[in-house]
Amino acid sequence: MAQEHTVKAFDEDITRLRGLIAEMGGLAEVSIGESMDALVKGNMDLAKDVIARDKRIDALEAEVDKLAVRIIALRAPMADDLREVIAALKIAGVVERIGDYAKNIAKSTNKITDRRKFEPLTLIPAMAELASEMVHDVLTAYAARDSELAADIVSRDDKVDAFYESIFRNLVSHMMENPATISSAAQLLFVARNIERIGDHATNVAEMVYYAATGKYLTDRS
Repeated sequence: MAQEHTVKAFDEDITRLRGLIAEMGGLAEVSIGESMDALVKGNMDLAKDVIARDKRIDALEAEVDKLAVRIIALRAPMADDLREVIAALKIAGVVERIGDYAKNIAKSTNKITDRRKFEPLTLIPAMAELASEMVHDVLTAYAARDSELAADIVSRDDKVDAFYESIFRNLVSHMMENPATISSAAQLLFVARNIERIGDHATNVAEMVYYAATGKYLTDRS
């Protein structure tokens, strides 16, 4: 009976752990979308919402840390169960960084001028949509322990990187042709770099999900 109680308590803890990460991920996903809306429209109120939300994401990560440590200390999980808890700890840290990148984008909102004339600004949201889809799908893969979806997400990172290279070249050309836009173009380079990092971090989570589900590492993609 005691063993049954311990197993039930462990399952409840794991369910709570997964719920916290799902909440973190959902907030981070919203922040990516809203940071892009704020940037494109120059909406500082929306930017402030993204910045404020980051504190909630940070608080959730702290909850994950405390719960994971408690599970390890009290439940002494073995093998697959321990792998699950360690993966949750790592994933929470990565999702927190994704939230930070969205916050960085939001902070660039008031640093872009001449929005209506600034054509490169139209390129960034498409890249952000790719990265945001990766974040959304990796959370789905985590919740479902879907190793195949995790592997697919890893394969998409090349598309985000290619988008970044294209935007980088476009912005450099724009700065050379229109010196007055150098400040705004530099900010957009910073934004594009943050989006590229979101894609990288979604890939990192996908690799952890794959390992947690299968016990194996994805082969080197290079």
